[in-house]
Amino acid sequence: MTDTGQHDPSERRAVDPRPTPPRPTPPWLVPLWSLLLAVPLLGPALAPGYVLSFDMVWVPDLALRPDVWGLGSGLPRAVPSDAVVGLLDEVVGGMVLQKLVLLGSLVAGGVGAARLAPGPTPVRLLAVGLWQWNPFVVERLVLGAWPVLVAYAALPWLLLLAREWRTGGRVPRRLWLVVPLACLSASAGLASALVLVLAAWGRGRRRAVLAMAAAGNAPWLVAGALHASVATTDAAGARLFALQGEGAVPGPLAALTLGGVWNVEVVPPSRLGATGWVALVVLAALALLGSRAWWRATVARERGVLLAAWATGWLLAVLTWAAPDAFGSLAASVPGLGLLRDGSRLLLLCAPLLVLLVAHGAGVLLALARRPAAPVLPLAVAGAAVLLPVALLPDATWGAAGRLGAVDFPSSWAAARPVVSAAAASSGGDVLVLPASSYRQPAWNDERKVLDPLGRYLAPDYVADDSLVVDGTAVAGEDPRARAALAALDAGTPEAAATELAALGVAVVVVDLEAAAALSADVPEVAGQVLVDGPGLRVVRLGGVEADPAPRSWVVALVLAWAAYLGGPAVVCVLALATGARATARRVRRKSA
Repeated sequence: MTDTGQHDPSERRAVDPRPTPPRPTPPWLVPLWSLLLAVPLLGPALAPGYVLSFDMVWVPDLALRPDVWGLGSGLPRAVPSDAVVGLLDEVVGGMVLQKLVLLGSLVAGGVGAARLAPGPTPVRLLAVGLWQWNPFVVERLVLGAWPVLVAYAALPWLLLLAREWRTGGRVPRRLWLVVPLACLSASAGLASALVLVLAAWGRGRRRAVLAMAAAGNAPWLVAGALHASVATTDAAGARLFALQGEGAVPGPLAALTLGGVWNVEVVPPSRLGATGWVALVVLAALALLGSRAWWRATVARERGVLLAAWATGWLLAVLTWAAPDAFGSLAASVPGLGLLRDGSRLLLLCAPLLVLLVAHGAGVLLALARRPAAPVLPLAVAGAAVLLPVALLPDATWGAAGRLGAVDFPSSWAAARPVVSAAAASSGGDVLVLPASSYRQPAWNDERKVLDPLGRYLAPDYVADDSLVVDGTAVAGEDPRARAALAALDAGTPEAAATELAALGVAVVVVDLEAAAALSADVPEVAGQVLVDGPGLRVVRLGGVEADPAPRSWVVALVLAWAAYLGGPAVVCVLALATGARATARRVRRKSA
């Protein structure tokens, strides 16, 4: 767990150009301010219940079934996040765990940003606010990309721990915990690995850095390689998911302030009007004002890391905006390239430099404000700096102006779950979820759009439509088994449909009757034993199921990948327990002596 890498000769601290050192910030103030900002940002999402918004689908108990480990038939988009949630919600229920993850990510990210931006207390509090209260965070919250937000929260800590490694010569134990958390999805893992390599690379550390980055990304890398035959994406998706402009602000300029998400439904209204230009001008002016101070106060190595990360994120995001068709053609032919099609998601790499430049710009203004004799001006500038992020994005308050909320699942789902589990277990087959539509707007979810949560709520592996329709444009799904199952429904008769589904390993068909009615969808009849018939669900068990387990070689490969992913955190936890036990034993001996 340690490394004897040599110190970088470039790791010399720059001289602070300020004439007098700032007063130390009370240790409790930054975490408290981060918490005070995070609570109104989440708002009603912290109430009892589950936050279900677009891709954010949490359930009371996520089963540890084969697909969460990467053994499903489709691309492993939720690897390793689903397995991590499935393990943790055995200790903490899904509802509480979701709120801990959302609130903890916001608070931890803000505290990390403040540690990256040393200076007067108002500057550090501004860094907290700008790290939390920006369009990237708000839009990803509403889109439900919580693994990306966890990686975003981990970025400051990756930079700080890499600095500790470079200057101290030993791997900080906490880094073995932070890296797996930062790699809960493929896109998050790529961004986090890039930052880790940029920040920690050096003589004597290279092998350890590569090993840590590879271990943190091992589950989705191995699972993705096993699914390489279906790892290309529909070219139509590139234009839909590309970086977008916000109102009259073009995409490349919106990206400078961490905006430009593809889905206009999740963009705060304040970003679409004149205030979008105001935010761009204010933040760009502060960044330019603080650029010289940041350059002088930052060692050369860290300047290079932050600039390289920013350039990578911004350029890749703008590439999706400038040449979406070319990018789509490549993603349709090169397996895995579709990971980069969501242009604005890559902007998490731009956040550290933006926050530091703006914080240094605020520091310059504070220094200028102290020159006049009037004592009110420094206080006014400090207050304005601290509240600036909220003022530039006021409609992020209270769960993105009410777009986040907490609800309960229908009682009919809880009643059907054990029935479906028993029916699937008796034949070793999976579940087909209908109607064929990937997203829902359930009345019980206050009409908020969400990826169909029924399959995740049930315990067995499931098959569901993974195609997508955005603004009338259809994006083909990537799961061949899902396409085959939906095609089987058109076999002509209920008996023929049941026979073809059973041959695909489908043991149970579950129909969400409320969703079918809301979508005006005609659900084909499938012959079988009706186990549940209303009011919300219909459950039909099929006969003659031909189960098709994953190849043994896949299982072995993924066991090794998960061992690599969990090995570092496990060793750190064991060492921490051993250290605590030794400390306790020493205290007992002192008392007895």
